[in-house]
Amino acid sequence: MRAAVLTISTTRSGGGAEDESGPRLAELAGRLGATDVHADLVRDDRRAIEERLRELCDRDRCALVLTTGGTGLTDDDVTPEATRAVLDREIPGIGEAIRAASREHTEHWMLSRAIAGTRGRTLIVNFPGSPRAIDELAGALEGGLRHALALVSGAGHARHAAGA
Repeated sequence: MRAAVLTISTTRSGGGAEDESGPRLAELAGRLGATDVHADLVRDDRRAIEERLRELCDRDRCALVLTTGGTGLTDDDVTPEATRAVLDREIPGIGEAIRAASREHTEHWMLSRAIAGTRGRTLIVNFPGSPRAIDELAGALEGGLRHALALVSGAGHARHAAGA
């Protein structure tokens, strides 16, 4: 399975700081079955994020795109808006699960605006920009994300029809 990790940060995309969150999401993608994981950086710019998400889904045919960063409340946190603009279908439960799993780790859990959904046969999930938050959330989300990937690819329906 081909996957991509997209770190959304003007500072990191300009070389001003090391990306620690992207590698954490690449590890998660591997645990979800990705054998080919591409990592990329994009600045906090809605149009640039939308363009890169479309490329990863439509041109690169990634089955999974995990984003990190831009889900907060500052003026340049536009990842959810950019993601929503490219989705065919939103999956509200994944964003809800991110917030629910965050609750035990931070009193600010309700401020996350992370969303998820599909574009064609690609599952896109917004994660927070904190490596620690990614580590805290990964275990809670893995089972659901694995099943979502199977359903989006069509494999989940085939197993269900076969009685598996």
